[in-house]
Amino acid sequence: MVLDRQHDSTSTAVNGASISSGLKRGDKRTAVIIYGPGQEQIVSLFADVLGKPYKLVGSFQGISSIEQEVVLGLTANDAKIDISLRNKSAVVAINAHCVRLGMPPDLHLSTHSDYEFLYNEGPLCRRDLARFVSFTLGQINHFDTLMAKPRTYFLSMTFPDVRAALSNIDILTVGADAVELRVDLLREPLPDGTFADVPSLSYVGEQVMLLRQRTELPIIYTTRCTAENGRFPMNNPELFYEYLHRAIQWGVEYIDVELWLPEEIRRRLYEQRGNSHIMSAFHDFSGTFKWPSARAQSIFVESRKYADIVKMIAIINEHNENFELEYFRSKIRQDFPDGPPLSAVNMGALGQFSRTLNKVLTPITHPLLPLIAAPGQMSAAEINSALSLVGQLPKKFLYGICGPFSRVGTPHAPFYEKCFNELGLPHHFAVIERQPRNIGCIETLCNQKAFGGAYLNPPVSFNSLMHNSAFFSRLSNGAGPTLTEAARMIGVVDTIFVRAAHNSAPVSAPPSVPSSPSSRGDSPLHRIAESRHGLSPSDGLVFDNASWRGIVSTLTRDLAPSAYFGRTAVVLAANSDDAASTMYALKALRIGKVYTVGFKTPLVLARGLVVEPFNSLESLQRARSLNDDASPFVIVSALGADKANIVGMLVRVFGGSRGSSPNIRKVFLDLADGPRKGDPGAIAEQSGFAAYGIADTVAFTTVETLRLLVGQNVPYSFVRLASGNGMF
Repeated sequence: MVLDRQHDSTSTAVNGASISSGLKRGDKRTAVIIYGPGQEQIVSLFADVLGKPYKLVGSFQGISSIEQEVVLGLTANDAKIDISLRNKSAVVAINAHCVRLGMPPDLHLSTHSDYEFLYNEGPLCRRDLARFVSFTLGQINHFDTLMAKPRTYFLSMTFPDVRAALSNIDILTVGADAVELRVDLLREPLPDGTFADVPSLSYVGEQVMLLRQRTELPIIYTTRCTAENGRFPMNNPELFYEYLHRAIQWGVEYIDVELWLPEEIRRRLYEQRGNSHIMSAFHDFSGTFKWPSARAQSIFVESRKYADIVKMIAIINEHNENFELEYFRSKIRQDFPDGPPLSAVNMGALGQFSRTLNKVLTPITHPLLPLIAAPGQMSAAEINSALSLVGQLPKKFLYGICGPFSRVGTPHAPFYEKCFNELGLPHHFAVIERQPRNIGCIETLCNQKAFGGAYLNPPVSFNSLMHNSAFFSRLSNGAGPTLTEAARMIGVVDTIFVRAAHNSAPVSAPPSVPSSPSSRGDSPLHRIAESRHGLSPSDGLVFDNASWRGIVSTLTRDLAPSAYFGRTAVVLAANSDDAASTMYALKALRIGKVYTVGFKTPLVLARGLVVEPFNSLESLQRARSLNDDASPFVIVSALGADKANIVGMLVRVFGGSRGSSPNIRKVFLDLADGPRKGDPGAIAEQSGFAAYGIADTVAFTTVETLRLLVGQNVPYSFVRLASGNGMF
């Protein structure tokens, strides 16, 4: 049941995503897509991803922002005539260039366009486009979420050609929150058998395209100079500007800008960065750099002027200099509380200790890379192992608490163990079967000194957890566990994790006092809890819901968030608990109206939505007879597999039409798991829908669950790979 009352202020979104986070309306200018000969279909694809109709025009002249609900297409030849004269406040120009037509794209169009989308025709194009357009138009931006994580890492790719990495990209990026493309290390082959001193923009652009098609991680684009352990020549700073600015146009999320570059270039890049984020980079290989010096602070001060993140890296001569870095880090936090995040490490074997202490985008390597990007660089597994050895990452027990009929629980045990092994985590994972209505099992597992977290499948309502558990009710001096915004509004908990609160009062009962009815006192689970002395008084529990994030990620894989804004949805479920995560996800996507089937929507989820139940054939017929703009655009079924025929029938009712324009495709998501009679997904495809199933949603939810439980990123592609279903 979803909670209608407001919870205590301590139970708002803590380490959990807010409904308003990450998804935005974005750029409201009219999108004009410039296309090459015979490539009109790319305009249609842009429009489909944005959920808008499209039309072809002959020039930029007369285009205004009032046409923002239509995507416009313009040939490259026509665009060259007046692209430089367009109204930039009303028009966002995107040069879409098919690499099959030859590289590089027209230089005049590349220079004057706001963004440039390089693509090849194939099955990966649409997903790449959805990511590109969502980011460049400002509809998604995960920077704040990334910076809120306790630790973040980025993989320093050192391949001369990213094609060599693609077959292993799923494994390479486990533990990474971003992947760095070292442009200076790319080696472009020339016709005479040699390699270019500096890879051309054509070659680099294709490398960015190939990498983005195969990983969902943000990309860090780096042109490291020769003086800082790279290969880019330093005699032409404008060359750096040309390459870095083009990366902004390509929609790269993070741009590494070296501090030695002239201030005018750094300022221009910062002002023109769009939705990309600038990482100001400083490296010192002299061995004379000192963290306590005035120079170190002046470098940070200069870096922060044109940076969203400041990166400082130096070679040291003594181990004690690692502690000097930590003092510098704390002083920067104190002196510049509103300054950009600082990522600072020391290089070499002596500096490896600092890599375990840095918490903001620590560069990591991987055994499968051809070489390390910097002396002393460590893998994510090595850093985690080192943290474990020094007691900073103690062994925790994590659980999958599943119902007796859950099909998802048992296969996850080896998967989680594989993830922990890849990440070098010391934790132990086990699947525990919970009988219906037995909340005591959850309580007993949570009340352990070494409890690290758990996912619940099926989820449990917050009211049930609190009503049946004296232990949960006593947490935080009677305030109970912390609820994220999602858990509070959805009212259903599927993830429990531990948050250290060193100044909090004791939150669990003494080990000698049963924390639940004594009838369970002889159970094995109860003996486990007692033997481990109960949850630490310095720790608190956080209740969260990760499923809604899995639903949002599934629905936005091939569509930009704006495709859903103001649209109409149909949700089918047997009860409000089953529908709650879906309703919350649709609110996050700013759906305008929801038709419901089989449940009553709680008030807290109905706020901000127009909700109309299908309670008769007449109401169903009215919805079916609406014009395309008001008819259902997305259908989500949370009914069981045994109701597949009913779901298929409803999909047929709303099928056939593809929306307000022939290029707009509707969406169907089936959350049923298990054997069924009939295939609603196949029916949806035949009826003009793009269909998604439970496997997609579970994989995305697992990514979010792992982030909550262990604070580290495991990419969606690895989840699908490890579960036996490849991403592509």
